[in-house]
Amino acid sequence: MDIDAAIRGSDDRRLKTKYDNAIYVIRRTLALYSTEEIAFSFNGGKDSTVLLHLLRAGYFLHNANKSCPKEDEADFPIRTIYFESSSVFAEINSFTYETAKIYGLKVDVIQTDFKSGLESLIEEKPIRAILLGVRIGDPTAVGQEQFSPSSPGWPPFMRVNPILDWSYRDVWAFLLTCKVPYCSLYDQGYTSIGSVHDTVPNSLLCVNDLNGSEMFRPAYLLSDGRLERAGRLKKFSSQAHSNPQAVSNGTNITRSTNGSTLTASVIAVGDEILSGTVEDYLLPALCRNLHSVGWLVSGTLVVRNDIDSVAEEVERQKSSNDMVFLYGGIGPLHSDITLAGVAKAFGVRLAPDEEFEEYLRHLFGDKCTHDQNEMALLPEGITELLHHERLHLPLIKCQNVIILTATNADELSQQWLCLIELSESTGLLELKEPFVVKEVTATTSDVEAAQPLSKLYLDFPDVFIVCHRKSRAGVLFISLKGKDEARVDLAIQALRNKLPPGSLVEKSI
Repeated sequence: MDIDAAIRGSDDRRLKTKYDNAIYVIRRTLALYSTEEIAFSFNGGKDSTVLLHLLRAGYFLHNANKSCPKEDEADFPIRTIYFESSSVFAEINSFTYETAKIYGLKVDVIQTDFKSGLESLIEEKPIRAILLGVRIGDPTAVGQEQFSPSSPGWPPFMRVNPILDWSYRDVWAFLLTCKVPYCSLYDQGYTSIGSVHDTVPNSLLCVNDLNGSEMFRPAYLLSDGRLERAGRLKKFSSQAHSNPQAVSNGTNITRSTNGSTLTASVIAVGDEILSGTVEDYLLPALCRNLHSVGWLVSGTLVVRNDIDSVAEEVERQKSSNDMVFLYGGIGPLHSDITLAGVAKAFGVRLAPDEEFEEYLRHLFGDKCTHDQNEMALLPEGITELLHHERLHLPLIKCQNVIILTATNADELSQQWLCLIELSESTGLLELKEPFVVKEVTATTSDVEAAQPLSKLYLDFPDVFIVCHRKSRAGVLFISLKGKDEARVDLAIQALRNKLPPGSLVEKSI
């Protein structure tokens, strides 16, 4: 048939893979349920338009070896559901009915809410499965798989989502490759269509014509699919509406500090660290790096490879620190759940990121399938990719959370240097005067040093004082850290005056 031939003739390997997977889901549905037990939810939007043509292709491929009429000799037999609303765009309505006429769709028009309409329809018809044009980034996609039973409290049916893993780019690649008609609103700059009350053209597609008048480019020219829903900003404040990228694209939200000390926390994700199987060399190196640019590390912790554990700590730390750094748990393994935990902490879902997937494809080549593709799922609407020519993959920033992919000290050093260079040119991190750290040793006992150190702590609140011994019988190491070297030197001299003569020795570090 025309759809299948168009895809087979395309040189877009990614689209072919997405198409084959969707067709498999559809043919599996047709094998599990009879035609009378299947319905298709169509709303005139781009996603359901893609699903319509996938469903037509899957139906006729499924019946290719059976005795049945050809595609152009028979109406499409699968029942179509259209929920008509008074707030729908006239263009959507017109396109829906015109499409039904062209392809011979058997349409049940429902004018109540979705749940009530389904309850009535399932009472009247033997429907057991409904195909939906849901994608992973949609608000209704939370917790869904390609086959997902309906939620508790809803009428019982199987939700079938053949394009769940498709991205904005995949949708438009299919529509343009197959040359099928779609709603005219998409040629007027609309990228995600809801009701007339909450949808406007996407301002990122706005340009001026030769006369200086504003016009909008077609939806398929939107370069960043993550900003697909920017045209839904009418429902937010006027400030948000005027700056959709600030709302949608995870811009830098580091708080203004007016010269005060910036704080960061560091979270390592890994059961291998907690079990003692692997020694963590990254944590001390990252702390030193932060101190070198004047940031104070407020806390470090290691969490299990568990989505809820990561989400809980990220949520706690991001609200009390200027920046949070994460590492570990990134990759295609079952234990690599860091991104999912970050998404949960921000209350968003993971969605396909076309730009990141292209990097993965370049890195893995033909091996970039299945689990590697899942690596391209990033927290929706808050993710910013940090590019640098010396990095194979961009770093991932989700508002004030930066996710590092380093697995050893050398990789961390490289990523940190790139991060600093990016900060110098873009202001990503506010770079301040580094901390001055000096270390002294005392031959006194803890009892003798306790009172002088307590007094020093009160006299020099701007100097951080840390003590430790490498052995109980060894010397006492005292580290003094501050932004002002003169104050650190003054604190050392004050401590020397408080301890027995000759008991304090300064070290160079």
